[in-house]
Amino acid sequence: MKRWRASIVVPALAAGLGLTAPAMAAPTDISPAARPQTILHMLDYVAVDYPGAVRDGGVADEGEFKEQVEFVTQALAMLTELPERPERAALVEQARRLVALVQGKRPGEEVARLAGEISAGVINAYQVPVAPARAPDLKAAAMLFAARCAACHGADGRGDGPAARGLDPAPTNFHDVERLGRRSAFTTYSTITLGVAGTPMAAFGDLTDDQRWGLALLVASFADTSAARQRGAALWEQGRGRAEFSDLAALATTTTTDVTARHGADGAALLAYLRTRPDLLLRRGGDALARSVHLLTESVAAYRAGRVREAQDLAVSSYLDGFEPVEPSLDAVDRTLRTSVESEMITYRTMLREGASVGAVQAQAEKLQGLLAETQRVLSGGTLGAGPAFASAFIILLREGLEAVLVVAAIIALLVRAGRRDALSAVHGGWIAALALGALTWAVASYMVTISGATRELTEGVTALVATIVLLWVGFWMHDKSHAQRWDAYLRSRLRGALGRRATWGLAGVSFLAVYREVFETVLFYQALWLQTAPGAQHALMGGLAAAAAALALSSWLIIRGSLRMPLGIFFGATSLVLAALAIVLAGKGIAALQEAAVLSPHPITAPRLPLLGVYPDLIGLLLQAALLVLVATAFFWRSRTLRPEA
Repeated sequence: MKRWRASIVVPALAAGLGLTAPAMAAPTDISPAARPQTILHMLDYVAVDYPGAVRDGGVADEGEFKEQVEFVTQALAMLTELPERPERAALVEQARRLVALVQGKRPGEEVARLAGEISAGVINAYQVPVAPARAPDLKAAAMLFAARCAACHGADGRGDGPAARGLDPAPTNFHDVERLGRRSAFTTYSTITLGVAGTPMAAFGDLTDDQRWGLALLVASFADTSAARQRGAALWEQGRGRAEFSDLAALATTTTTDVTARHGADGAALLAYLRTRPDLLLRRGGDALARSVHLLTESVAAYRAGRVREAQDLAVSSYLDGFEPVEPSLDAVDRTLRTSVESEMITYRTMLREGASVGAVQAQAEKLQGLLAETQRVLSGGTLGAGPAFASAFIILLREGLEAVLVVAAIIALLVRAGRRDALSAVHGGWIAALALGALTWAVASYMVTISGATRELTEGVTALVATIVLLWVGFWMHDKSHAQRWDAYLRSRLRGALGRRATWGLAGVSFLAVYREVFETVLFYQALWLQTAPGAQHALMGGLAAAAAALALSSWLIIRGSLRMPLGIFFGATSLVLAALAIVLAGKGIAALQEAAVLSPHPITAPRLPLLGVYPDLIGLLLQAALLVLVATAFFWRSRTLRPEA
């Protein structure tokens, strides 16, 4: 892809952006929304190819030099057509200087530097998304490269694939240090997204955004050496590079040439390492909030460009992947601020869904960014001390675990009352398997693949609703046995206490569902809390965890012991009510999780917010809970009237 005409490049960009273009596209033929991206792509190729067209004040390649003149001339024309911004006049003036430099055959370094400055200005002024929404999965990218790119570019990216013979121009050799050193992952991403008309390089619009970013980072890393990556890993462990590479945007837009000029070989080594470990830029609380702000900015940009669905997805990710991980830490120091951010996030997503004006959406986003900045200030004001760390750890586990304890303890008491202690192993296996699978899910999500917040909430929402159905079934079943004669008849039908195999595994399934839905989120909360706790106070966090575990164990023992001493009718009646109540609580939580994952649209209303009871200020969730409450009350009343003559 080394050489092509400007008359080909601009139509290619237009085609990649879903536009039509004549043989020679004028700047006005490209939509206003597409122009910033087009300008960036053209400036990138000026920065990369111009140094090879001019040497020592003379033209080294006449054809390529004419291409560079066309590129910068059209970039200038498109800049004048961009929407009015305070920065636009300065950008146009810089573009005029760039045209003069190219026409004057100035040194390549000077032209590339100015082209980079203009690109940065366009990105900032027009909020062009320049980074992935989440850390790309590079293992998946390697498999995708082998399937979609290796035929031309070769298995190792050297441009020597079996389909490369006879291609003109030849496929790029991604190990060309000089050429690739002047390209960022973002510019490679643009090429993968848009393609290059008139060359074998097609647009890969069928790939997801995450897949294209994965390929871009993978390709950008081919020219890096293993020695540089090892050096970068050591520097990162020493705390170096945190300021230069504060987020994924910095990683995606930095070139090896630029970082070497500014920070020497150590800067290049850090860049080489982080290209293979982008996940490291998302693990700190501050990074999570910076990610939330970044995704919010991208959401506004997408909405302004008319990409409403993309704007909604980015808004969801801004909350789930950016803000939610720091909620436990913020709860420990300012619960009111946490509630405010959640409420304003819901308002923002509602505005996107209802088609609010761009100005109103921008104003709401700025309000949210102010709240996120305040959150950053509050959390960076000092790490959690021993007292807040202990209290936060205790409350999180107690809050998340109490529902599961109530369910599992009730099931154990039921089996003991039925004389079926041999079935306890299935129930214990259910909750132990849930703990193990929850831990495994977290490990896989953290270290092997990238699971978005939306996927996490979808899992929790579906699990909660399934658990609601199962708990209602068990609750109705137990209420049906709350009359002594019905229980005696059931025991006789099951050979004096022998529960059926289906019932046994059903209770084990309830035990599994009750625990699994809590484990994954609890582990993520503890991970975020650990990062916010002062090093000398982390023992207090572990103490809070241990104290909460002990409290839950004691609660289980008291519930089981108290249940065994209850009269049979009271035991079944009380337990059926508890399980039915938990089902209603989980229904509210399930709806809230699916709304956070953007599977269901929120319908906020003025109502109290009681997360512990599954009560949220949303019409859909409250209507479902009200319907279930009526169903439970009606069914219990009707069955009680039906069974009364048998008592």
